[in-house]
Amino acid sequence: MTRRSELKVRFADSGDVPALLQLYRHLAPDDALTPLDDALKNRELLQLYPGSGIIVGCVDGALVATCTLIVIPNLTRGGAPYALIENVVTDAAHRNTGYGKTVLKAATEAAWRSGCYKVMLLTGSQRPETLQFYQAAGFEQSKTGFQMRRLPPRRS
Repeated sequence: MTRRSELKVRFADSGDVPALLQLYRHLAPDDALTPLDDALKNRELLQLYPGSGIIVGCVDGALVATCTLIVIPNLTRGGAPYALIENVVTDAAHRNTGYGKTVLKAATEAAWRSGCYKVMLLTGSQRPETLQFYQAAGFEQSKTGFQMRRLPPRRS
């Protein structure tokens, strides 16, 4: 891209799901494609958690960046929820434009509006540019993460 077009950020609706499935190919090209009916159902299930949703960034009507925000009810911290961000991806043709950081900023602002006391994200990537991206977006690497997997991790 020679010029940075205006990015419009919003929560995705069901009409965005086919384009989202294609955008996710930039995240995990070897993953099996989620069937459209399953993806639509899962997007609706996500809506059951107030404040949660899939945030998209659009340029000229095309989805170019996204992340999923899940607001999780909590019984500690005075009942304040916390948030998890997953599936952060920017179309390869639109990387290094600030679009990914803008989508993450919108997600964290939505979490704060929902009363969250923290926002977390995990990455399996060890690539310095990926880690620098998250730090530049305002996230700090401050905890030790553990996971148990049913599916193998993606190659990064």
